[in-house]
Amino acid sequence: MRVQSGSARGRSIKALPTGPEVRPILARIRKSLFDILRPRLAGSRFLDLFAGTGTVGIEALSNGASSAVFVDASPTSCRMISKNLDVLGFTPRSRVVRADVVHEMRVLVGDQFELVFMGPPYKDEEKRPLALTIPALRALDQTGVLAPAGIVIGQHHKKEPMTGLPDGWELFRQNFYGDSCLSFFRRKERATEGS
Repeated sequence: MRVQSGSARGRSIKALPTGPEVRPILARIRKSLFDILRPRLAGSRFLDLFAGTGTVGIEALSNGASSAVFVDASPTSCRMISKNLDVLGFTPRSRVVRADVVHEMRVLVGDQFELVFMGPPYKDEEKRPLALTIPALRALDQTGVLAPAGIVIGQHHKKEPMTGLPDGWELFRQNFYGDSCLSFFRRKERATEGS
């Protein structure tokens, strides 16, 4: 796996073996995501939830994000992210947090992020659908870490329902890529400010 754009373009990123709980973002989806986000990246604070190998947050740092925080429950993933950040020279602008995104988001209270990406696993080890996007968005909402003009992007299976958003939130964009979807969320008051 390689960084696709920015200052670290072409540099290798070590990846974990794929499986039901490890599903790295496909290169074409990552390219599309960063084509969409690029105007907002310079100087932004980026949060990568269910970070896996850290590919998305690393791409954000490579494209001008001032800092990135990577959150994953797996100690193996956290070690891999730390190694990738070190090799690329991004360690001073980053932090790796081992935590369960849905149940331990309070570890981020006090931080602020303009951009949040979450790529939860689609299925568990028994290949049962997990549908973690909305629960993760609810957990994020309770922490207050999203900056006033911030957006949250969730990558999920196209059949995962996007109902039951936290109060005051809206789904304002969706892009589909085969069985995957990128859903873009923001607070409703952001939309009324002319965005």
